[in-house]
Amino acid sequence: MTSGPEQAGGPGASAILGDHAPKHVRTGRSLPFNDTRHLQAHQFLVDEAYLLDAQHYTEWLDTLTEDVHYFMPVRVTTALGAGFDTSPGMAHFDENKYSLSRRVARFQTEHAWTEDPPSRLRHHITNVRTFACDDDAHLIVESAELLFRSRGDVNEAALVSCGREDLLRLTDQGWKLARRTIYVDESVLRMQNLAVFL
Repeated sequence: MTSGPEQAGGPGASAILGDHAPKHVRTGRSLPFNDTRHLQAHQFLVDEAYLLDAQHYTEWLDTLTEDVHYFMPVRVTTALGAGFDTSPGMAHFDENKYSLSRRVARFQTEHAWTEDPPSRLRHHITNVRTFACDDDAHLIVESAELLFRSRGDVNEAALVSCGREDLLRLTDQGWKLARRTIYVDESVLRMQNLAVFL
């Protein structure tokens, strides 16, 4: 069983920046919940959610590999059997480490009006499943995420529901995120902007 960038609509098929991304895919069934690798991957996601909620973005960048690919394709509604549910060549995010670091740097300037005042964020992570890869230094991690975002005192709060497939890599500094593909559950996003990270 394989998934990830090789599947239809994945980063390998439609991402502009995806050529550099690691191509590791899952092997076998999901790991037991008491497997040490699963527990470490789950802790990584929970710790990452804290950093994003607290908007400690510089620290979050340190949890990414240098060749990370961060990808969120545009979802489309198609007939059963069409074989795809994302729009080829279109993405909300198609980013590497450099572009992500530029976004973080912008938050620290006076020009980041979409996050000034900053949003109140809560990343809810659940349904975590972990899969071994073709080498021991990588794991595929699936999760479901619900992002709650509130800005100011007048605007209504917004929600984004999505599924994520991550590739984690074991480094000398512990596990790091090497690839993230985000499959949002709406074709039309109801959030005013996507200045935050999922």
